[in-house]
Amino acid sequence: MSPQNEGARRQPKRRLPAIVVEAAHADRLADLAEAVADRAPEVSAFLLGELERAKVVARAPKDVVTIGSWVTYTDRTSGESRTVQLVYPDRADIAAGRVSVLTPVGAALLGLSPGQAMGWHTRTGAARDLVVTAVGGEPPATAGAGETAVGGD
Repeated sequence: MSPQNEGARRQPKRRLPAIVVEAAHADRLADLAEAVADRAPEVSAFLLGELERAKVVARAPKDVVTIGSWVTYTDRTSGESRTVQLVYPDRADIAAGRVSVLTPVGAALLGLSPGQAMGWHTRTGAARDLVVTAVGGEPPATAGAGETAVGGD
């Protein structure tokens, strides 16, 4: 075996975490992803791929990130913790901590539960890695006080 192939073998592919998507959102999310395929092909393909591998359920458990969920995650690349709400694009507002599911980080968060990690790429192509630490609860009292409410990457 060549040294190049041997190196590839020593680095096993990271398994994607199991994710759950509510049936009430699955079709709309797929339609949105397809609608932006021309102007945002990477995000479209990423979200469609997530939807294809997701377990579609009538109602997701409370600790699963779905549309409307407040989620706290740690960006393991930067070490920053952030609390955001995952929303449809028409409700996105970075200043209020509402992140669109049609952003790379939004698509990465969809369907995850606390403790699950997911790799993703920013719009500039930078590799990132996040881990969900909490799902649910109320929005932060003031965005920016201790945690950063952003996520348009």
